[in-house]
Amino acid sequence: MYLIPIPAFNDNYLWLLHDGQRATVVDPGDAQPVIRVLQENGLQLESILVTHHHPDHIGGVDTLRDTTGAKVFGPAREQIPEPFRKLREGDTVQAMGLDFEVIDVPGHTAGHIAFYTSDMDGRPLLFCGDTLFSGGCGRLFEGTPAQMLASLDRLATLPGDTRVCCTHEYTMSNLRFALAVEPDNIDLIGYHARCAALREKDQPTLPTLMAQELLINPFLRTRQATVMAAARRFDPAAHDDNSVFAAIRQWKNQFK
Repeated sequence: MYLIPIPAFNDNYLWLLHDGQRATVVDPGDAQPVIRVLQENGLQLESILVTHHHPDHIGGVDTLRDTTGAKVFGPAREQIPEPFRKLREGDTVQAMGLDFEVIDVPGHTAGHIAFYTSDMDGRPLLFCGDTLFSGGCGRLFEGTPAQMLASLDRLATLPGDTRVCCTHEYTMSNLRFALAVEPDNIDLIGYHARCAALREKDQPTLPTLMAQELLINPFLRTRQATVMAAARRFDPAAHDDNSVFAAIRQWKNQFK
C-alpha cells in the first residue's frame, strides 16, 4: 500500500492511499492534482473520505465523484457535497480493504471527524483533517476549548506508532510557537532541527507519529508542568485543564 501527500494550494496535503490499481483520497480540496496523480499512476479512485466542510477540503469532491464514480464519506453533521454517506462516531468505513473507524473530533468545526485504521501494512494510520497538526492543532472556528481538548485527548490514546496524516504543512510555524512554550524541551529542539532539514530539501514533515507529538506538541501537553506554567504566564487565570488549553490556543492565535 502506498501513502502519498499530494500538495495543493499553499500548504495543503491531499492524502492518497493506493495499491497500484485502486485509490482513496482524503479531503480533496482541489480535484486537478488528484486527477493528475491518478492518471500518472493508472489508478481508479474508489472512495473519497472527508473530515470537515471547509472549502479547501471539499472543493474537488463533486468533480472527482463525477469523473471517477468514487463513493464519498463524510461527517453527518456538516454540509458536504451530496450525495455522500453520513458518518458518526463508531461507524466504520471500508476503503482499500481497510476498516476505518470514525472518531468524532469537534473543535475546529462542530462536526469534524477523523478516520483511523489499526493496521495499514502493519501499523496504525490516522487521517485527522485540521484537528491535530504536527506541533499544533486547528483553530477553534466553531467549537470550544473544552471540545478541542477532549478531541485531542481522544486522539492521544491511539498507539504511539500511529502515523498521523495532517492536512497542512504548518509544522515549522507550529514548532516556533512550541519552542516559545517549552524552550528547554530537548525532544522538541531535536525534532525542530530534523523538520527544518526536511523543509530545506522541500520534503514534507508529515506524516508524524503520535508518540512524537506527545513529546513535542504543546496542545497534547497542556497537563505538563512546563506548559501549565507557560500558560499562566500568558494568562494568570489559567487554572484548570480547559482554561490552560484555552490560554495556549489564544497565545498561538496571536503569536508572531
